[in-house]
Amino acid sequence: MGEGGTGVRFDLNLDDKPRAAFVIRFDGVVHAYVNSCPHMGTELDWQPGQFFDESGLYLICATHGAVFAPESGYCGGGPCRGQTLLRLPVVELGSGIFLSEGFNLYVE
Repeated sequence: MGEGGTGVRFDLNLDDKPRAAFVIRFDGVVHAYVNSCPHMGTELDWQPGQFFDESGLYLICATHGAVFAPESGYCGGGPCRGQTLLRLPVVELGSGIFLSEGFNLYVE
């Protein structure tokens, strides 16, 4: 998974509901979020795994163009300005990325 590039989508159960989620790498650190824009609940990626804008500096919602800081999920522009993506706690150990509960999301 490259810096500011294609993210990895995955599914999880959150509050006993199936949810789409994703993990990306930005500034050398992995970050994971529920794949749901705070504005209307639509998934962010415009193509599977494509979450970043052309610059590779911001996550962007394909539906209405809201932009999010990849390191925090904070929306800095668009219809949900001031809101945040739902962050998932992850840790990178060796070649794996794990939720804090220990579920393996991605192995390179």
